[in-house]
Amino acid sequence: MKKFSIFLFFILIIQVVFSQSYLIDKVVARVGGENILLSEVEDEYAYMVASKAKISANAKCEILKNLIAQKLIVYQAKLDSVEVSDEDVESQLNFRFESILRQMNGDEAFFEDYYGATIGEMKERFREDQRQKLLAEKMQAKLIDNVSITPAEVIAFYNGIPKDSLPYLSSEVELGEIVLQPEVNDVERKKALDLATELKDKISKGEDFGALAGKYSEDPESAKRGGDLGFAKRGIYVPEFEAAVFTLQPGEISEVVETEFGFHIIQLMERKGNSVRAKHILISPDITQADRDLAKRKLDSIKVQIEIDSMTFEQAVKKHSVKTMPSYSNNGKMKNPNTGNNYFETKDLDPETYFAIDKLNIGGLSKVVEFKDLKGDKMYRLLKLFSKSKPHQANLKQDYDKISYYAKESKKAQYFNTWIEEKMKKAYIDVDVLYLDCPNLAQWIHIKE
Repeated sequence: MKKFSIFLFFILIIQVVFSQSYLIDKVVARVGGENILLSEVEDEYAYMVASKAKISANAKCEILKNLIAQKLIVYQAKLDSVEVSDEDVESQLNFRFESILRQMNGDEAFFEDYYGATIGEMKERFREDQRQKLLAEKMQAKLIDNVSITPAEVIAFYNGIPKDSLPYLSSEVELGEIVLQPEVNDVERKKALDLATELKDKISKGEDFGALAGKYSEDPESAKRGGDLGFAKRGIYVPEFEAAVFTLQPGEISEVVETEFGFHIIQLMERKGNSVRAKHILISPDITQADRDLAKRKLDSIKVQIEIDSMTFEQAVKKHSVKTMPSYSNNGKMKNPNTGNNYFETKDLDPETYFAIDKLNIGGLSKVVEFKDLKGDKMYRLLKLFSKSKPHQANLKQDYDKISYYAKESKKAQYFNTWIEEKMKKAYIDVDVLYLDCPNLAQWIHIKE
């Protein structure tokens, strides 16, 4: 229904920043026209402690040097007239604070009590930090986006790695899939629609929406809260639900709305700008075992048609596979969410997938495999093995693309580090004597007689 995300990292930063109090804040470094405050160093250090990171004796020295580098990027971005729009800053702030608020079920009073400030006040406190972060990201992208790498540089990078340090790569496979979702039969669909219609009638006659949601809704999390979904902005809900909720007036209740999840009754509670707070009751039709068996038989039939060359695997994907699967727009090839490419280490495959493809020849099709989607619903897939490598030590012949990627990333890092070091030599940097014991900052400490 909703795409929930937990932004613990950002929440932790806010907790650390606003749990710190400083009797005296001061400028501890200047980089061109940019100042670094003592509080910035202490906040970073407090975050390291809170996150239980390994802390060295010179941690604050390293923190300040990193902050100097960041400010230098921002300073250079301003000199180069790199701009970040107010809309981009506001968008990022909205995204972050709305995400936090959703974890609090949209309760702004709880937010204010928890942080001791309103959302608007918190946005203002973080606005300049967010602007500088976006400036730094944009400047860095401008510097390294045009870095390219030649085959000769890839070979040189590879040859520069000591042979005993070359990684030993596990067996990898490239897989394709055709995915079918069991379809609800007419009888079960009508039963769910009838129940949703009955509940809508009860609400119209005065029965309590929240009580009915708690008793009947098949969205368990919102059901615990009387159907309350909290605040959400446009783009969060599936299209049919969104089209309905954004046409309601506060207090108004929708007709029965059908989505991929089932049938909904929606009540709009509040509207704030581009965000709405709604309740809903979800009634999902049951998928019977007969529906599941039908999906499996259909996949078996598709497998036969591919094997007798009546259609290609790619044609079968376009004709039959679930369109919302990432593989659908990749000609059926599955993408590894951890790497972004099409290859999976066999040790990372779930047992059902591993055993389904383990004995296949290249180009072979598996038996029908059952799996669960992100919602926990049972689905079925037919797998194709496109390629399979044996465990081996990394080499240019088999792993050129991977080595090229790492060579390019290494070149980008070297280019950017060189740029930073050169700018540090030319920029005006002044560090407070408070950091006199930091060897990495000594060159910028100007002791006044």
